[in-house]
Amino acid sequence: MTLIVILLATLAAGIGSVWLAALLMRAGLGRSGDGVGPQHLLSLAAGALLATAFMLLLPEAFESGVSPQALFATLLVGLVFFFLLDKAELWHHGHEHADGGHGNGHAHAHEEGHEDGHEDGHGDGHGHAPAAPRVGGWAVLTGDSVHCFGDGVLIASAFVADMRLGLVAALSVLAHEVPHHMGDLVVLRQSSTSRSAALVKVSLAGAVTALGGLLGYVLLERLDFALPYFLVIASSSFVYVALADLIPQLQKRLSARQTLHQVLWLLAGMVLVTVVGHLAHQH
Repeated sequence: MTLIVILLATLAAGIGSVWLAALLMRAGLGRSGDGVGPQHLLSLAAGALLATAFMLLLPEAFESGVSPQALFATLLVGLVFFFLLDKAELWHHGHEHADGGHGNGHAHAHEEGHEDGHEDGHGDGHGHAPAAPRVGGWAVLTGDSVHCFGDGVLIASAFVADMRLGLVAALSVLAHEVPHHMGDLVVLRQSSTSRSAALVKVSLAGAVTALGGLLGYVLLERLDFALPYFLVIASSSFVYVALADLIPQLQKRLSARQTLHQVLWLLAGMVLVTVVGHLAHQH
């Protein structure tokens, strides 16, 4: 039963986030600075990831009785590990960071329409950036597949620890994947013959999340003693994504009103995950 739930949740997070991203782009998300834009989604996702790590996953790991020193060491190693993966251009879509011409490489989802100098953080999603074609479609798909596989393993570890904890983790992954898949679709549409082809390719990459979930479940069935360490690694992944990827994209010179909106959406993500997690543990 647990395996079936893991597979369903990983498919929902992996493929569902792609379809939701396509739906939001079709609805014109981010084309107007007055509505809900990609920056708001990034803020919400960052808050959700941080709250999932610090309010749910880490407390669950520390309740296992494993030495806090060992768990903190695992957290540190995890952060360094994901940093190295990012440096190797295998984590978060394999962008080209080395030439220094793109800033935060993963910001392509929201900055491709900003070559005209706008700083309001609301890309129009039309892909006007001349640098975008340099990022090959297959490079994006490869990096996305690796990322999704890791997400699947982390979701599985949360489900093995607690069914409700896994649900919250899956929702957090879905939240932070939506704005990223919007960027994938923009890039793939430039190198594909049609929008449908781009959607299929990104959906297939998202489906790799289920493979990660399957492997994570199999490993933890045989290595149940390692569950607290998997939860800490999941936490380190969420913290790294939030602090090294999402939040830097929010550090723009904005008006006081736009900054307030960012903060409110960030807090909304934290409160939502914390409340849901609290209610789940109460039951």
